[in-house]
Amino acid sequence: MDKIRFLVYLVFIFFIINNSSFSFENKILFKVDREIISSIDVENEYNYLIALNKNLRDLSNDQIFEISKKSSLREKIKKIEILNNFKDPKIPDKYLDLLIKNIYQNINIKNEDEFKEYLNINNISYQYVRKKIEIEALWNELIMLKFKSKIQINEDEIRKSIMNRKKKVIKSYLLSEILFEVTNASELSNKYLEIKNTINQKGFNNAALTHSIANTSSTGGKVGWIDENSLNKKLRTILSNKEENQTTEPITVPGGFLILKVNKIKEIKNDLNINDEVKKVINLKMNDQLSQFSIIYFNKVKKNISIDEI
Repeated sequence: MDKIRFLVYLVFIFFIINNSSFSFENKILFKVDREIISSIDVENEYNYLIALNKNLRDLSNDQIFEISKKSSLREKIKKIEILNNFKDPKIPDKYLDLLIKNIYQNINIKNEDEFKEYLNINNISYQYVRKKIEIEALWNELIMLKFKSKIQINEDEIRKSIMNRKKKVIKSYLLSEILFEVTNASELSNKYLEIKNTINQKGFNNAALTHSIANTSSTGGKVGWIDENSLNKKLRTILSNKEENQTTEPITVPGGFLILKVNKIKEIKNDLNINDEVKKVINLKMNDQLSQFSIIYFNKVKKNISIDEI
C-alpha cells in the first residue's frame, strides 16, 4: 500500500481549489446522499480559490461563487466515495507535507510558516487546507487501486522513439490546458465558442477554472514544462506550429476535448540521459491515463449518487 501511495504522489499533480472573503447567508445549498453542503462550506472554498488563484479576482463574485459551489460538490462526492471504499482513510503526514510544499511553492511562498501566515491573512485554516489535500490524495489513491491494471504503457516503444530522435536541440513548452466534455458532437462548436469568449474576456487561467474538468483546473490549467520528446506525434505536430501565448483548437482526446495554451517556449540540448527521459515519459503517460480514468469514474459515481440542490 505504501508503494502505491508513493507512486500516486509522484505521478499525480495534486492541486486543489481556492477563495477570498465574501459574506454569505448560512444555509444548506446541497444535500448529497446523507451529507450537506452549506453556504459556509462554499464561502471557505471561495476564500481558498481566491488565495491560490489571484486571477480569479477578474471574475465577478457571482461567477466565483458558482465555481466554488461546483468545487465543493466535486469534493463532497469524492469524499463520500472514499468513505465507501476505505475503512479508515488516512494519508501519512510525510506525504501530506510534500503535497502542501508543492502548493505553496506554486504560488511563490518559500516555506510552511509563511504559507500558514498567508492562509491566516486570507481567512483560511491550515488544517482546512490539509484536509482538502488529503481528500484529493485519497481519491487519487483510489483511482490508482481501481485502474492500475488497465494502464497501458510500452516502455520498449518509448525508448525506441526517444533514441530515434536525433535532434541536437529540442523544444520545451510551458503549457496550460482546458479539458472539457460535450454530450454530442453538435454541441462542440457552441461550447468551444463559449470557452473562447471566456479566454478573450477573462484570460486562459479563469477559463480553465470555469470550464475545465481536468485536475489542473483548480490551478488555472497549469501543466508545467513539457519537452517535445514527452509528447505523442499528434501533439508534437500541433505545438510545433504554435508560438508563445497561442492556443490550440480543440484536440480530441480520451475523455473529451483538450485546448492547450503555449505560455512559453525554450530550446534545450538533446543530451538528456535516456533512462531518465524514458522514466519521465512513462510518468507523463501514466498520469494522462489515470487522469482519464479519474474523470470517467467520477462521472459514474456522480450519476449514482443522490444530489439535491436546495
